[in-house]
Amino acid sequence: MIVKTNLKQLYEIDDHLWLLETIDLLKQKKLNELDLENLIEELEALGRSDKNAVESFLEQIIRHLLLLQYWQEEYDRNSSHWEAEIFSFRKQLNRKLTTNLRNYLLEKLDFIYQDAFEYVKKKTKDKVDFPEKCPYTLDQLLDQDYFN
Repeated sequence: MIVKTNLKQLYEIDDHLWLLETIDLLKQKKLNELDLENLIEELEALGRSDKNAVESFLEQIIRHLLLLQYWQEEYDRNSSHWEAEIFSFRKQLNRKLTTNLRNYLLEKLDFIYQDAFEYVKKKTKDKVDFPEKCPYTLDQLLDQDYFN
């Protein structure tokens, strides 16, 4: 077993081994031997990473729904691709989603929509009149049967 003073050094050398040792200490309830500084940093990074991932999936769903519903000029050529992308991103998002992350997405929906809106405006060279406010609820965005 690696003691606390060496855990900090181990973190700099081999973060995977540090993680395994930290898990082992937690399972044994040896809380006083934990490298709390790096453990807190890793937990915060994990939270940010999860939030970034679900935001990204949701933005992709919105982008593709907007293109599918509003970009008639490209519909025949791209609709199958957009539908498949929506399906895939919904699957990935639903696998990652927790109650907390769902609540986070509800909070951020307007901001995520604005990013998607700016993207599709640029992609379509401002030729398409997309809604400026999000026309979807989070439930619709997550629902595999919505608009497919």
